[in-house]
Formats: sequence, structure tokens, C-alpha cells
Amino acid sequence: MEHFKKFLPLLLCAALLCGCAAVPEPEDELPPASAGASSEELAEEISALPEEFALPYYSGLTLDPVTCPDGVQQTAAALLCEGLFELDETFAPQPVLCASYTRSEDCMTYTFALRPGALFSDGSALTADDAADTLRRARTSPRYAARLKEVASVTAEDGAVKIALSAPNASLPALLDIPIVKAGTADAVPIGTGPYYLTPGGSGADAVLTANPHWQGGKQPVERIVLRDAKDADAMLYQFTSHETQLLTSDLTGTSPVSVTGSIHFYDADSTVFQYVGLNLSSPVLASSAVRRALAEGFDREQLVSAFLSGHAKAAQFPISPASGDYPASLDAAYSYSAFEQAMSAAGLAEGNSVPLRMIVNSENSFKVAAARQIAAQLSAFDLKIEVEALAWEDYTAALAAGEFDLYYGEVKLMADWDLRSLLATGGALNYGGYSDAALDSLLAACRSAEAPSTALLAVCRRLQTQAPILPVCFKTVSTLVQRGTLEGLTPTAANPFYRLADCTVHLRAQ
Repeated sequence: MEHFKKFLPLLLCAALLCGCAAVPEPEDELPPASAGASSEELAEEISALPEEFALPYYSGLTLDPVTCPDGVQQTAAALLCEGLFELDETFAPQPVLCASYTRSEDCMTYTFALRPGALFSDGSALTADDAADTLRRARTSPRYAARLKEVASVTAEDGAVKIALSAPNASLPALLDIPIVKAGTADAVPIGTGPYYLTPGGSGADAVLTANPHWQGGKQPVERIVLRDAKDADAMLYQFTSHETQLLTSDLTGTSPVSVTGSIHFYDADSTVFQYVGLNLSSPVLASSAVRRALAEGFDREQLVSAFLSGHAKAAQFPISPASGDYPASLDAAYSYSAFEQAMSAAGLAEGNSVPLRMIVNSENSFKVAAARQIAAQLSAFDLKIEVEALAWEDYTAALAAGEFDLYYGEVKLMADWDLRSLLATGGALNYGGYSDAALDSLLAACRSAEAPSTALLAVCRRLQTQAPILPVCFKTVSTLVQRGTLEGLTPTAANPFYRLADCTVHLRAQ
């Protein structure tokens, strides 16, 4: 916290005079990297601390969290606004601006009561009209339209927000971590109920986030956060590496991952980004469920994540994140080459024949290409001989749409309600392999109105285990990079790098 400043002269003197002895200050007043450090290292660490905490942003783009792009704008916008709910580390929705809710028996209508006494940063009261206005805007925004496609209407009634759906969803609150903006302010300076409010820059001055005195989430770790204007991605990266800013979020296994050196600490947060191997069911060999089950046992997911995704993912045998309480860990099976061998023999694919197959992958992501090649190599241990073809994005998507593949390495961002219909249901928009199973369709539909979604999802996963229409690989993580020693107690989620902000400590150098 800012009170750390007053200890810096004493810490610096102690570090210079005491050799390797422990500095006699309370442990929670020290930057986290200082434990066990020599006096020289401690002095260097203290001198490297910033005088003010700063984040990058693009001044020419809005900070309205409903319409601003992913990346640095969303990082800054996360400090301005709060949603009806926020997702915790397990993707479970936790109430923030919602005090309680009711739903109809058919899971088609929800009514959300707002938290009493919630105030925007300008001191005005949060109203149902404000919340409804944001959710209506979100329905047509590129960022949220897909998750709200089954929302038929959003209205403010009797001080509560009422949402009517076109199809049942027993897990709707998991989709409502959408930051609420005071109606009428989105196009200017977005006003929210979050921990900070925005003062725009001008005439060469930086924009500033200032602690919101009306925030009900606890004590902010620092009173003031500077927003450094970054003209482009290169300028943003330079700001970070030169310590002008102290925090970045990044997909370190993305198509254009950032590359930073120096004293950097990163925190990985689980995401709903799912990677898998898709199968073309029109391929004669892959039409057999016995073959597909054998392939599901044929590669070591843990080793793949560690070696080819740099550990920035979690191995998964089902299309539900292992971080979620809905993940069926009881169905997991450890990788075994002998089990793979037995399954391939049972499927008639260990006869010494050569069965060629083609796997396509997007060439623009080197991590995916490496992972696809490793999987192909492991699955080609017996009769199957899988050749990987890396295609440019346009060619890759065209091949998927035309069904011109046997296998493909795919990635999709799932929703936190674990709606798998587009990926696995008959005629699903992302069901490129043409899989159709009436029993699975029925199970997927049952999940939408189940009293106990976890039980319904378990039934889905049992069916997937016997049919193996796709080969799950992993769920990616999102990384938050910080200058070492600057932040302590950070517990980011994929949606909010400042999750549990009040538990964080910011260390600054005395001016």
C-alpha cells in the first residue's frame, strides 16, 4: 500500500548497513520478492519500485466496458464498473450488484433485485433502469452478443431487472458478469460502481483513475492509478519493459504473444478457451466410435501442455474447464501407452497397415502447430499415419466449412454456463465434423433447464466418453504480467485481472 513509502528510507539504510541480515521491518511491508534477498538485491529492488502505479491504455478508444476492445482497454475498464455478478476462480457466479434473484420454473424468466445502497462513483444511486440499459446495449455489442443471443428482452420493473429468454437456461447468472455503466455516460466518461473513477487526460496530461469513495468492495490498494497513453502495441510493450507501466495482460500462447525480459512475475488465470482435436465423421475410419475412443487415449495431455504450450493451459479430457466445479474429475483416466495400444488393437488398427489421415491447423499460431504435430506423432504409433497441414487462417476456415479434413486442431471460447450445443449438437454452428447423436442432443438440451446442472453435465460427459466425437486437449490460461515487487496478493481471473482487489498491496517508492 501507499503507506509502504514511509518505510523506504529506513529499509534502504538497513539494507546497506546490515549485510545479509534480515531487515527488521514487518514482513507485510516488504515487496514479495525481498524474502531472503541480500542487502544489495534489496536496495536494488527498492530503487526499482515506481513512484506511481500506472497502466497502459489507448486514449483514442472508449473505456466503456461493453464496447471497448479486449486487452489493455478491458484491463483499465475493469476498475471502473461492476456487474450483477462476477465469476470466481472456478467460473461460479458470485453476486456483486445483485442482491437476490428468482427464476420461473421453466428457466425462461429471471428477476434480479439490486443490492440496496449501491452508488455510482458520482454518488448517484444505481437503478434497475441503469442495469437494464447496459444489458440491452450488451445484446448488440460484438463482445457480448453471442452470450446473450437467447435473451428476448430486458426490462426494469418495480426496481428490479427482468430478463426474458427465448430458450431455457438454468445457469444464466454465469453469463451476467457484464459491467454495468450508468445510463447516458457510456459515450463520454463511463461511470460505474467500481473501485475507481476516470478523469480523462488532456493537453499532454495523463488520464487518471482515482479511488471511488462510494465503492463497497473494501479498501483500494492505492489512491491513484495513472493511465499511460500507448499509441500502439509496440509502444505499450516499451512502456512495460521500461517500467513506465507495471501491469499487462497477455495470451502467452496466442498468435502474437508478447515477449518481455527482466524482473517480471506472471500470474496465470484459468479461461474458458478450449483447445481440442475435431474429427470428420464422414471419414470411414473415424466413423467408428471404437476408433475415436482409442484416439482419445492416444496422447499425453499433461506432457503436451507442459512441453508445447509452455504450461499456460490445463489438460482436460472433457469440454469443461478442470477449474470448474462442474468438471467430472471422477471420469478422468491417466495416460497409458499400453491402454492406447489395447484400444487400437480392439479397433483393428494395430495390424501393420498404413491408414493415411490429414490433420489441418492454423499456421498463424506456432503453439497450435507444434501441439498438432505432437498429437499426430503420438496417434501415428500404429496403423494410422497422420499428416499435419498448416494452413493460413482463410484457407483453414474454408477447409473446415467444406469438410476437407480428417482431423483438425481447433479452439473455441466457451461460455461459463458450459453450453456445448454449438460444438456438439446435431447441426451445431461449430460442429464441423458432422457428428449427430440423438441421445447426446437430448442430454445437452436437458442441461439447459436442469435443477442440478452439474449432474446433467456429468451425464453429457459420460456420453462423450463412450462416443468421443472430439478429442479434448486443454483449456488455456490468460497471464497477468507485473513488475516484480510492485504488486502483492494479486489473484486475477480471466475476466478481471483485479479480482479481489481489496486483498492486493501496491508497493511504491518514496518521492
